[in-house]
Amino acid sequence: MERQYRLQKNKAFQYVYHRGKSVACRDLVMLVAKSKGMKVGFSVSKKVGNAVTRNKVKRRLRECFRPYLGGVKNGLYVVVARPSAAEATFQSLQRDVRYLLKKHNVLSPALHQDKPQAEARQRPARQN
Repeated sequence: MERQYRLQKNKAFQYVYHRGKSVACRDLVMLVAKSKGMKVGFSVSKKVGNAVTRNKVKRRLRECFRPYLGGVKNGLYVVVARPSAAEATFQSLQRDVRYLLKKHNVLSPALHQDKPQAEARQRPARQN
């Protein structure tokens, strides 16, 4: 994820935790606070697993959110991974991110109906 879209400072995370609205599903929780710009942060605690597992979950979440960067409303977004996210597949995390964005009603109308390009585009099956 590009640097301009990253939420990095602890103060910014605390602001979203205190002022943001929360929506949850089985593996993820998403908090959204109003802002002029658009920034996204990911929080994966030690309850999820060791450092390797936490980094893997963060990488997956960044890739799940990437197709929506140009199509969501401005605001501060924090995606919190629950411990069950460590066992979740990439596709289920994609579905969860889309579901949470829809619940917050922050998707642009074009993305609200169609799947993002990354989800719609799949590799063709290998021919042996």
